[in-house]
Amino acid sequence: MAEAGIETVLVLGATGTIGRAVVAALLEAGHPVECVLRPHHAEGGHGLPDAVGARFGSVAAALAERPAKAVICCMASRTGDPDDARAVDHAATVDAISAARDAGVGHFVLLSAICVQRPHLAFQRAKLAAEAALQGSGLRYSIVRPTAYFKSLSGQLDRLRAGKPFLVFGDGRVTACKPISDGDLARYVVGCLDDPARWNRILPIGGPGPEITPLQQGGLLFRALGVTPKFRHVPLRLIDGIVSGLALGGRVAPGLRAKAELARIGRYYATQSMLVLDPETGRYDAEATPETGHETLGDFYERLTRGEVAAPRGDHAVF
Repeated sequence: MAEAGIETVLVLGATGTIGRAVVAALLEAGHPVECVLRPHHAEGGHGLPDAVGARFGSVAAALAERPAKAVICCMASRTGDPDDARAVDHAATVDAISAARDAGVGHFVLLSAICVQRPHLAFQRAKLAAEAALQGSGLRYSIVRPTAYFKSLSGQLDRLRAGKPFLVFGDGRVTACKPISDGDLARYVVGCLDDPARWNRILPIGGPGPEITPLQQGGLLFRALGVTPKFRHVPLRLIDGIVSGLALGGRVAPGLRAKAELARIGRYYATQSMLVLDPETGRYDAEATPETGHETLGDFYERLTRGEVAAPRGDHAVF
């Protein structure tokens, strides 16, 4: 915990996967760290390092109690459901921006997502609105838009271990991405605090290239498992039918609405690349997508199959 009078970096969303990586990167860089946590962590524990100061309550109260030189916001809705997106990706984030502005915080780093470039979904529109609020706040800011996370590309491991094929949509080459590890992304986020080239900018960022397709992702996972590749190509019209059916059902059965939105999210990622979008051509551009870090998806898959790391996805699981 930071000593009284020492300005800290306040992390929001610190108990999430990326939030924990950001906390570790901050400590490694020598920054005193405070976190605002939800009340249930006071009793159940949070698993953060002892050096981290925990605050329970509002962001405004935490900043009033101890000043912060910067705020790093890693909050994100758990499901992408419209209500959840409005509450977390927009409302809670905007409240944090307002509290930081009122407290005179020097820098606000917002972890967003590269998929907001072509917003079709509720959570994307919520994130864009939060980005706009930060840009209009008067705060010095960095808006980081990462590409695909390793954990989001690891959901078929159990299928393959059970001898099932790797599922790809279409020919498996419809989309591509430059996935980024938690650690490499966290170090990039922390680097925003001291690098003027990253101030007052929107920053798309991927891991080390080159870009890879779902077909190549499957190949890497099969190689890590040491088994012969086996793929099943799923027609995009099938997921279109699922989306339409759930959307229709959601009109009479509220419980299907959330499933319909999850299906829409799945379809989005099946058809849109996680790369920089060229606004003039409307095409995704791998060459224009910046890279950082050193860990590749292949490296991660090797560690994952050996049980050295985990890839929990919880409410974001599709397969």
